Amino acid sequence: MERIGIYGGTFNPIHRGHIHLAREIQAALQFDRLLFIPSRIPPHKEAKQLASGQDRLEMVRLALEEELPEAMVSDLELKSRGKSYTFYTLEKLQALLPDSAFTLIMGTDMLLTFDQWFRWRDILSMACLAVAARNAGEQQLMEKKARALSPEGRITVVPMTPLPMSSTDVRRIIRTGGDPSALLPEKVWAYIRDRGLYQ
Repeated sequence: MERIGIYGGTFNPIHRGHIHLAREIQAALQFDRLLFIPSRIPPHKEAKQLASGQDRLEMVRLALEEELPEAMVSDLELKSRGKSYTFYTLEKLQALLPDSAFTLIMGTDMLLTFDQWFRWRDILSMACLAVAARNAGEQQLMEKKARALSPEGRITVVPMTPLPMSSTDVRRIIRTGGDPSALLPEKVWAYIRDRGLYQ
């Protein structure tokens, strides 16, 4: 059975923190395939300054090409209508890849609000979770939440040196005329400049 790690998110834009988290979880769990899935419309948060799906897909492709070439990007959610609910995405993936086992990759913020997700218990029956702290000092909090959500152990908390940054930070820096190059893969920053995104 093929083991597939799925990293979904708005990726608006994708930054080095996303790549770092995916790389660390992949190193720990060794998935056969690592799949990034940009969401069309995120159901869990307000999408401010949301770049087009095509732009976000291309930025993820460029980031992976530069930083994580063994990973792939999928437009599965971008081709869907309405908000991007993980439950429906997993249903589609199970139909497309019936002999696969899925693990959702996420950071602290997503885990802590996971029990507010649409059909979260069903999601946990369809996929495991692999989570890592986005900021220092969050490990114990995450382990406690993981035990509460899944006493049977379907959530793995991967120890990781956090690399705290957010897409909100990146957009703010760009909007105010700053230089976000330390936070972004080089090709992503070049794409943002060429397209005039987040100005």
